[in-house]
Order: sequence, then C-alpha cells, then structure tokens
Amino acid sequence: MIRFLALAPLLALALPAHAQEGESKPPKRYRISLGPQVSPNYPGSDQVQLSPLVDVAIARGNEPFAFEAADDSFGFPALKTGGFEFGPAANFQGSRKRRESHAAIDEVGTTVELGGYAQYWLAKSLRLHTELRKGVNGHKGLIGSAGLDYVMRDGDKWLVSIGPRVTLSDTKYRHAYFDVSPAAAARTGLPVYRSDGSAVSALGVSSTTTWQFSKHWGLYGYARYDRLTGDGADSPLTHGAYGSRDQLSGGLGLSLTFGKGVR
Repeated sequence: MIRFLALAPLLALALPAHAQEGESKPPKRYRISLGPQVSPNYPGSDQVQLSPLVDVAIARGNEPFAFEAADDSFGFPALKTGGFEFGPAANFQGSRKRRESHAAIDEVGTTVELGGYAQYWLAKSLRLHTELRKGVNGHKGLIGSAGLDYVMRDGDKWLVSIGPRVTLSDTKYRHAYFDVSPAAAARTGLPVYRSDGSAVSALGVSSTTTWQFSKHWGLYGYARYDRLTGDGADSPLTHGAYGSRDQLSGGLGLSLTFGKGVR
C-alpha cells in the first residue's frame, strides 16, 4: 500500500497522457474462439482426451488479426521488430496414469512447461516459429519445437495455414515417457527399455483454419498429425496394445468478434 500511494501522483500524471494517446489510435477488435478439442492423453498414447479449445486475438481498426497457429504455446511478444519477435511461452502436459495406459507402467505427473519462443516471417506468407520449454514438474525434461507455416488468407474473411513440425527432447523427457523400467517390465512382461537415441522425438504436420461467416460470428479449427521417431518409435510403450507411434489432435470452435472496431 505504501508503494501504491507513493506512485499515485505519477499515475495521475501518466493516465491523462495515456488516454490522449489512446484517443489517436484506431479502436480495438476482439475475437474469442471456444469449442472442444481432442489430443493424445500423453506422448505415445493411443487414446485421446477431450479438453476446451480457447483462442483470443486482438486487432486495431481495419488491420487483420495477427496469425498464430493453433498449436503454438501460450505466449506474448516481449520484443517485436520487423518480422521478428520473441517472448515467454508456457504449455501444459497432462499426466500419465496407470489406469489410462492399458498396463501398470510408470506414471508421469501433470507437467507445467515454461520457456520462450522466437519467430520470424521469412516472407509475407511464410512464418518460422520455434519454442524451447522446461518441465518444472512432472517429466522435468527439456522439449523444443520448430514449425514452418505457409499462410493463405483474405484478411479476416478466411485463413488457412499448413506446415511441417519437428519436436525435440532431451533424455530426461524421453526417459519419462518411453522407458520401461525393470519394475514396469516385471509388472507388464514388456522388455526393459532405456532411451538413448536421437533428440528428434516426432515429425508432423499442422493446419489452422478460420472462416468468418458474418460480421460477428465465425469458425476456428485446427488439425495436427505427428509420427513418433527415434526412441519414441522404438519404445515397447508405443507398440501394439500399449500405445501408438501415430499422434492425432484437432479441434473446432465458434468465434465471436466484438469491440468498437467492428464494422
């Protein structure tokens, strides 16, 4: 409270200036998309889980909403100059429970991943996006990703993007999801397996789509396919009844655009 009172005079001086600056800018538009999505229960799972699909976008005046792929982690730009930007990124990975995995394999707790992202527009319709995140709990591993998106659009009327994805991980991440410990092998009859191969965990492709069918209402959706490689592909946990090398996810939502900038 003492700090707030000390800053109050400065805030009183700053607010009018901020208000005058805001008056000269075009009004904002907001687009909120909400719907269901499905994704693998955990890396290597052959079962999917249902969760909310949420996307929020902000634009000013007549400028189109900035493109973000649906599979980008949550983040915001700390620095943005020209076609380059970077900032913090956060992601959430669900847990692996024995009751969800067909067998008494080792569990992995729910994971919050924190890190950063960087992206660069190589051309008007070509975006390179990279991320590096660390599990602060759960798998406690390091995971990275790189994606290239070719973006086709007609302003905000419609947008379609498609591009390849590469997922990278360290040994701690791969040990968590793909190893079969001696104890798990004794419980399940699977062979003991320890990850020690390539850092490339998966190769895939992703597409994001938006379509505005009225001034306020539209559709927002995405689809993604990944094929596990390296340790993930070789692990007994991604074969037969225990899991799958093929990882599918996707979602579809209804979008609402509103604000003073909507015309």
